[in-house]
Amino acid sequence: MIYKELVVIGGGPAGLSAAIQAYEEGVQDILLIERDFELGGILKQCIHNGFGLHIFQEELTGPEYAERFIKELKKMNIEVILDTMVLEITNEKKIIAVNKELGILNIQTQAIILAMGCRERTRGALNIPGFRPAGIFTAGTAQRFVNIEGYMPGKDIVILGSGDIGLIMARRFTLEGAKVRCVVELMPYSNGLTRNVVQCLEDYDIPLYLRHTVIEIHGKDRLEGVTVAEVDDNNLPILATATYIPCDTLLLSVGLIPENELSKLAEVKLDDRTGGPIVNQRMETSTQGIFACGNVLHVHDLVDFVTQEARLAGKGAADYLSKGKVDNYADAIPVRVLKGVRYIVPQYFQGKEMLNGRQELFMRSVKPMDKAKLIIDSDKGVIKTKTLNYVKPSEMINVALQKEELCQANPNYLEISLQEVGDRS
Repeated sequence: MIYKELVVIGGGPAGLSAAIQAYEEGVQDILLIERDFELGGILKQCIHNGFGLHIFQEELTGPEYAERFIKELKKMNIEVILDTMVLEITNEKKIIAVNKELGILNIQTQAIILAMGCRERTRGALNIPGFRPAGIFTAGTAQRFVNIEGYMPGKDIVILGSGDIGLIMARRFTLEGAKVRCVVELMPYSNGLTRNVVQCLEDYDIPLYLRHTVIEIHGKDRLEGVTVAEVDDNNLPILATATYIPCDTLLLSVGLIPENELSKLAEVKLDDRTGGPIVNQRMETSTQGIFACGNVLHVHDLVDFVTQEARLAGKGAADYLSKGKVDNYADAIPVRVLKGVRYIVPQYFQGKEMLNGRQELFMRSVKPMDKAKLIIDSDKGVIKTKTLNYVKPSEMINVALQKEELCQANPNYLEISLQEVGDRS
């Protein structure tokens, strides 16, 4: 049996940031477990720039962003085990992992930080009719093939879904000489960052078909083409609009799912809206001593927000280890979402601690709004309002509540809403 004070599961941007923060807060006995053969997570294959604008105030590529934290981690006395798969965790914070050299590892720890990231939604979740030919990939898989393995999955591309990875791969394929015929999106708006729509599609004259979807896949051994159709208000295809598009590759960029199989084993309560754990302001889950951050908690658009959130988890774990157990739901102050808000993280505050400093709120809107009024209300009245010039579901909203705002209100609950107030001026 291996005994550790803190175990971090996942060596991507969330796990790296959380481990570093916990160490800086005084936790000396830390083990970081990563299933890949090197640290960095998904950032290793994200060779485009745009990372680090909030944290470092400069544009970095994904590998550059990850390398800054890897170098910092290596300066610290943090043990790292690579190429290791965690099979099970319990609510008593026992961990079973397997490594091809070390065999089965039984680990007992006082606290755990979950940072396993997320996975892509595959064709099986979409139920598109047709055979199962070669040439259908998730966008992240194709990104790894091109940027790390050095393989081109195809030359004639259709992309289903306008998530950020799909948009970025539209540009990447174009730069490698492939023909990207179109990006097809079910919703009436793009599900990626606005900057990616502009820089990856508009700059390369790649058409984006909103309110469209793929209704049939053609080809038996290799993909030969897809049939695309418009959808109605119920997202059902309008067959009269069906169009055949020849292609040899279909990329799926249709959403990400937080990796919470391990969380469930530890009896962590999940939020139906986010797909991740329910947490307090310290990023502590419903299971005492188990914390969560990054895409395992909720899917992020910017890695800077992942780092920001992971630091809260690292500090929260350090506080837990130094101050002992606190009943997660003692004096719990729920944070509820009302009109215009899809979800909120954290989902509750612990009353005695929430007044000790600035508190971060992360949320997404239910629809695009040219101008929106964010209202943070409570049983004691409105605590804060803020006008946002543009919001869309694919772009996270991060709002801070200051200590003075919380102390003055001393609320028993918070309610968050977004109200559309007209066109952007």
